[in-house]
Amino acid sequence: MAPLSPLSRRVFASSALLAAASMALPSLRAQPRPEMPRVVMAVGGKSAFYYLPLTIAERLGYFRAEGLNVDVIDFSGGSHALQALLNGAADVCSGAFEHIIKLQAGNQQFQAFVLQGRAPQIVFGVSTRNLPDFKAVTELKGCRIGVSSLGSSTHTMANLVLSRGGVKSDEVNFVGVGTAAAALAALRSGQLDAISNTDPVMTMLERRGEVRLLSDTRSLKGAAEVFGGPMPAACLYASAQFIRRHPNTCQALANAMVRSLKWLQTAEPVDIVNTVPDSYLLQDRGLYLAAFDKVRESISLDGTLVDDGPATALKALASVDSGINAEKISLAKTYTNVFAQRAKDGLRI
Repeated sequence: MAPLSPLSRRVFASSALLAAASMALPSLRAQPRPEMPRVVMAVGGKSAFYYLPLTIAERLGYFRAEGLNVDVIDFSGGSHALQALLNGAADVCSGAFEHIIKLQAGNQQFQAFVLQGRAPQIVFGVSTRNLPDFKAVTELKGCRIGVSSLGSSTHTMANLVLSRGGVKSDEVNFVGVGTAAAALAALRSGQLDAISNTDPVMTMLERRGEVRLLSDTRSLKGAAEVFGGPMPAACLYASAQFIRRHPNTCQALANAMVRSLKWLQTAEPVDIVNTVPDSYLLQDRGLYLAAFDKVRESISLDGTLVDDGPATALKALASVDSGINAEKISLAKTYTNVFAQRAKDGLRI
């Protein structure tokens, strides 16, 4: 038999990994069947590590194992994914927790039912090309700052950094650049003076000395320093009405996501590379692996939110958004741990 080419070996290894992962964990299907066998899910920037648990659940067939056909629609940023949900183009959103608080402030009731990230993984950095002698945040007045999309969590993070440095949001120009190759190109071509984005993009820029980091929330410690406490990040959320009407569907989604989180706890970096699409690597496998090492701690362990996390998110939002009245927000209505806890118990995590 002729030896396998490198590409064939990778395809074989990936196929074996997918098959093994699908068989490795017990079935959680001792529950009623989902009310909706087909679910449309919106996400903004799926290739980012911010949404890695979603990608793993999809690639390893965990949704199918729960009797679900999940159509994932990928947008350039979280605010666009949220708009798809509001317009009825999606049933569920994989997005930032703080969007739920903003929705409630506008009298719209949505709820997170499984957490993907326990730290935002967002990094704010200044271009060393455009601002080589940068010394203070006030120097960013009038500058162009890249975010994944306007209204996204990267935009919120940028506003937080700027406000603490004495710069108002209307004193800079925000530019939506996505979370993948377009973001890299925008910074490297000199179109941006600063950028607020996620990994692997930020690690790639950092490693090559193309940005000077001002704030980094890829670790639990870093997130606590920026936000003042545990800050919930990516989650699956839907309208309170959807969750009430489709509890079995939400449970199936939570089962798949918690199974993905468990897989990620023990997966080796090479397992990640062999599972995600090649396009996620941005043509640099080594830096992709280095980026994963930086964010691994931030991935949720079991899909549940800690009680003080939503309060941290509310405080951060209220500090940069005058439309958020903290006294009128009911944090208890922004999330539920019922589905993730049930999935966790089923997997004995």
